[in-house]
Amino acid sequence: MNNTKSGLLHNIRQAVLVTLVLLLLCGFLFPVVLSGLSAVIFPHQATGSLIEVDGKTVGAEYVGQEFTEPYFMKGRPSAYHYNTYYEDAEGNQFYNDGSEFAGLSSGSNNYAASNPALVERVEADIEAFLAANPNVTREEIPADLMTASGSGLDPHISPASAEIQIPAIAEASGLSEDILRQIVADNTTDKMFGVFGEVTVNVLGVNLDIAREMGLIGEVSE
Repeated sequence: MNNTKSGLLHNIRQAVLVTLVLLLLCGFLFPVVLSGLSAVIFPHQATGSLIEVDGKTVGAEYVGQEFTEPYFMKGRPSAYHYNTYYEDAEGNQFYNDGSEFAGLSSGSNNYAASNPALVERVEADIEAFLAANPNVTREEIPADLMTASGSGLDPHISPASAEIQIPAIAEASGLSEDILRQIVADNTTDKMFGVFGEVTVNVLGVNLDIAREMGLIGEVSE
């Protein structure tokens, strides 16, 4: 009986010791070492890849924003409008379309293909895009401009989606199409090692460069 009790206490002590050691290693030392190394090796990424304009943070490189001005490039649809909102005089918060701000969120509506709400949303987005880009036909609109990402925060679009917006942006901004195409090229990322992923255009980067070319903002820094 005493041997059984002694063995049980020994096992409990071992379990508690192993738990404490793993908690220290995995819950404290490992995160601290990784955070320290990332801060030294990748300081920009470790702080959220933040972008500053004239010393003020205006966004993050890998988080999209909702742009409404006609001289800015538009990104993919977002169920949460990229968490972009405004406040009225009473302090009430609303998305740019006038609907009530739901708080900081990430995700999608996850509509099934048979859901009428999906058809309604896509049709509304198509009509809005055609109104803003009168020289484009419905069949020419790239698919990614009408489909939301899983996170609702994707800052990227395809090169085709960027190219199709250039004529309308040129007219609204007063910038030449050649300048706009160069801005798009400057904010385009190729496939990793030429194989993995897709060629993407960062919409936030494009719009910051457009704003700088128009004289709306000063120096952009990362």
